Amino acid sequence: MTRSQISRRRWLGAVAAASMVLASLAGSSTVAVAMTVQPVVIDLKPTGRGMSQVVTVQNTFANPLPVELRAEELSFDDKGAHPQNTPSNDLLIFPPQAVIQPGDTQTFRIQWVGDPALAQSKHYYVTVAQMPVKLPEGQSAIQILYNFQVLASISPIGGKPSLAMSKAEIGQDASGKPIPVVYVANASNTHGYLSRGRLRITEKDSAGKAVFQRTLPGPEIQQTIGFGLIASGQTRRIAVPIELPLTAAAGGSIEAQFTSDEGR
Repeated sequence: MTRSQISRRRWLGAVAAASMVLASLAGSSTVAVAMTVQPVVIDLKPTGRGMSQVVTVQNTFANPLPVELRAEELSFDDKGAHPQNTPSNDLLIFPPQAVIQPGDTQTFRIQWVGDPALAQSKHYYVTVAQMPVKLPEGQSAIQILYNFQVLASISPIGGKPSLAMSKAEIGQDASGKPIPVVYVANASNTHGYLSRGRLRITEKDSAGKAVFQRTLPGPEIQQTIGFGLIASGQTRRIAVPIELPLTAAAGGSIEAQFTSDEGR
């Protein structure tokens, strides 16, 4: 994955984000290593065959790649997910560390070892952290250290998400253009994804006439918004990056409908 791809990729709107830490060791502009991580979103079950899944990390550069994996639980509000910044023992990661040779791929198994009678979904970031390389004495360089965050979600046995629109309004993007803002509620004990369904946006003028209508299928939602994780019991505010013809001040109003494709 290139640095430009990292900046474009969006999780959770998540979840999953990839962060990059620049460690300057004074001197030349030598760049160290890079990696790709797949998948970036995994869904586990608290019992049975679905308790574990494999994540692969590939070293795409010419130097050995030392990595360490660690897990931390997430909490949620209307804006999305937030790490609790404390290590979690609910997920077993094997191996927890590895040195990946140039061009090689290392597999890591992520397994749920928490409560088998899980009452509602839980969520974690599994951070794949590139470790700094010790340089020979007297040598200086700039090391770019990549931290990839894999979103790991565990749902109760037999649970199903229940996503529904609770509100829709006209907001603004960073440049002040009108865009849809939707509020998606999940009344279930099981998490769901906006990208596993279809989102229909309709804008009407002050006379009630439709002036804009668009349906976003799952792949387009994932591309423009992200996976759109909605946690159990969460109502999440999501800004949809689509320019509308009318602002609220100009009499515009919007309606939003969501149709889930899960179970179809």
